[in-house]
Amino acid sequence: MKTCFRVFITGLLVLGVLRPVTAQTLADSQLKKISFTQKLGAQVSPDLQFRDESGKIVKLQDYFGRKPAILVLGYYHCPMLCSFVLNGMIGSLQDIKWEIGRQFDVINVSIDPHETVALAAAKKKSYVRRYGREDASPGWHFLTGDEPAIRQLADEVGFTYAYDAQVQEYAHPSGLIILTPQGKVSHYISGVIFSTKELNDALVDASASKVGSPIQQLFLLCFHYSPLTGKYGRLVMLGVRMSGIAVLLLLGFCIFKGVLRSSEPGASEAPGKAMPR
Repeated sequence: MKTCFRVFITGLLVLGVLRPVTAQTLADSQLKKISFTQKLGAQVSPDLQFRDESGKIVKLQDYFGRKPAILVLGYYHCPMLCSFVLNGMIGSLQDIKWEIGRQFDVINVSIDPHETVALAAAKKKSYVRRYGREDASPGWHFLTGDEPAIRQLADEVGFTYAYDAQVQEYAHPSGLIILTPQGKVSHYISGVIFSTKELNDALVDASASKVGSPIQQLFLLCFHYSPLTGKYGRLVMLGVRMSGIAVLLLLGFCIFKGVLRSSEPGASEAPGKAMPR
């Protein structure tokens, strides 16, 4: 039932993308370029410099060498999909035995060079609390940085994004990038709903420095609303509809399974009947 409930809530969140909260001015030709260009085996530059949530200057190599990591690119004041991605990731991570800070790290990097350390710290506090496991804080990093370092990191892992100055928002793909302990790209997992098994297997592979196979991408953009038509573009609508269908199918399966279980012989017998000694 826990899984069914999470599927239902995620479905509502995905369908919530359809609300017209912004009017994008990026052309369709620009938006079509926004995706994960899979660069499996690519090495992330260990000397790229950022600021952590405490304001300390850090290099990515500070997080390499011991454990695999989940790299999450987005921005902290993102109005939609960034929160969906993190919520989906947390939901899946709560169902696996490995824990943030013990067997793997999570590295969030803001693609907005204007975001502050204070905002990063607030996001970390909120999501570590939501994750709900002890000792996660030292292994979950919320970084901010300057434009050159952000752009270089995004290019190295194939994360293409664009900024719309009129609405002051970023269009970007959604998903997770799994890194080996040495900082090489091991897996891509796209979307906002993540399979627990897929995420677990990707972390296990990355911990052994294995590089996965290319995936068929299904991603959403952070926004794509046309002020001329009053509708979302075909690219986003396709992704949303496919995600919505998947959610409804999973929810229907959960309901069918529950009904089937309740109709089994003995399922309706009154509990509390004394057991023979």
